[in-house]
Amino acid sequence: MSEHVVGPDDATVVLDGESLTPEEVVLVARRDAAVAVSEDAREAVREARARVEGVVDSGEAVYGINTGFGDLVDTRIGDDRVDELQTNLVRSHAAGAGRTLDREEVRAMLCARINALVKGYSGIREVVVDHLLALLNAGVTPVVPSRGSLGASGDLAPLAHAMLVLLGEGEADVEPDGGHGGDSARRLSGEEALDEAGLEPLTLRAKEGLALINGTQLSVGVAALLVHDAERLLRAADAAGALTTEVTMGTTAASDPAIQRVRPHAGQAASAANVKRLCADSGIVESHRNCDRVQDAYSVRCLPQVHGAVRDAVAHLRDAVAVELNAATDNPLVFPAGEVDRRTSGTRNADVVSGGNFHGEPLALRLDYVTSALAELAAIAERRIDRLLNPHVQEDHLPPFLTAESGVRSGYMIAGYTAASLVAECRREGRPSTDNAVVSGNQEDHVSLSATSAYAARRALGNARTVTAIELLCAAQAAEFVDDDLAHGVGTGAAYGAVRAVVPPLEDDRPPRPDIAAATELIASGALDDALSGALGEGWDAGENEGRNEG
Repeated sequence: MSEHVVGPDDATVVLDGESLTPEEVVLVARRDAAVAVSEDAREAVREARARVEGVVDSGEAVYGINTGFGDLVDTRIGDDRVDELQTNLVRSHAAGAGRTLDREEVRAMLCARINALVKGYSGIREVVVDHLLALLNAGVTPVVPSRGSLGASGDLAPLAHAMLVLLGEGEADVEPDGGHGGDSARRLSGEEALDEAGLEPLTLRAKEGLALINGTQLSVGVAALLVHDAERLLRAADAAGALTTEVTMGTTAASDPAIQRVRPHAGQAASAANVKRLCADSGIVESHRNCDRVQDAYSVRCLPQVHGAVRDAVAHLRDAVAVELNAATDNPLVFPAGEVDRRTSGTRNADVVSGGNFHGEPLALRLDYVTSALAELAAIAERRIDRLLNPHVQEDHLPPFLTAESGVRSGYMIAGYTAASLVAECRREGRPSTDNAVVSGNQEDHVSLSATSAYAARRALGNARTVTAIELLCAAQAAEFVDDDLAHGVGTGAAYGAVRAVVPPLEDDRPPRPDIAAATELIASGALDDALSGALGEGWDAGENEGRNEG
């Protein structure tokens, strides 16, 4: 899919370990924005590395530096084999399976990992950071199987596959001149990929292997992309719902601000305000202001409440992503002298402390929450699709299945089936965060499955986006049967025009699949966003006033 992302083509994302946003992750992952590290962050990396080298010189046994891992935590490693330990760690943990991660997923993961490393609590050398930067900036994308992460200790297997390339091992897709992903990319060995980027293979030193693979950066990278896409989908869903409200001769009274003030959920207020803005100046809505209908069906009348609840769920996830993108999530963490209370640390070296920041539960629970929310967004859209198509409930001005000569023609009948099928798939996604696996000799006895939750949420989002696209198609088709003398609202007219720019009116029956694909791309690419912003102005989405949505 094409992608419209805010930011200039020559944007540079500066990583400092403190301020990375989902929008910047999108720029790096999808638009190949250049990546750099601030000088303050580089100094923090150098200071942390000096602390690690001090531990090595002291000869103390410290987890992650000169001991085994997991169930082998009590196995002491001799000083002459510490580097071998770190290399073996990366090799042995590259045990993934399943589909290969998308290019954007890998780039999001690497961007997030660099940002975590430069906070200055991981203890790696600056040269390791520079190698990772070079991979991103040169368009070198490690080949990473998607399965293998338990979300504690972080996303070990996927990160290990990515980091193999630093050793001159594994595989990577390399694009000419660091360009965008596509058919021009060549799959090379890790050694060949490094050579293309002008780099030599690294020999990992104490702590570095563990620092590279122990963290939640696959989970949070995918979650950052999800937040961006979900907020875009919510704007499209409000537009589709508003257009359906209009062409079914519904009322926008349920979106009156007075109703929202007495139940002041932020998301509900935002979606209600959006419906009002989208339908502003609608001759269609005005034409039946004094009709005999008392109420619209729930799928129309309760749009602000349902869409708003989904907005609140996505906002909850955004909050967690914003924290996690700028968190130190590997183990152990290397602290400046005096930052850890030596009386309570429980370690021999109080400045290198083992903890559980690699556990992905803060993301996993919210990702599962968003999966449920997106299933509901799809469900209410499917019910509105049915009201557009179903001859037993649709308005008198609409023909069965939105086609003249219905019977001989089936119109968008089966597009409605597809929507129902996708809703069912959303509901079957499950809740990975409530499951568990016991691994590493029972040392790692509770995991989050945060990456599994992230994948499930992305699938739910893809399904919900297609259902919303089908609603847009059907609502635009219903508009063909509305009196030509009645004008759409400012925003609904823009939504109708955007659909008609890529899908002609349905006259004779044709396979709906290309129509569905075109409407789905309209949402995914940001083209619908552009059309709505052109009509209503940048920042038209009331949710943006809450600081949650990207334009």
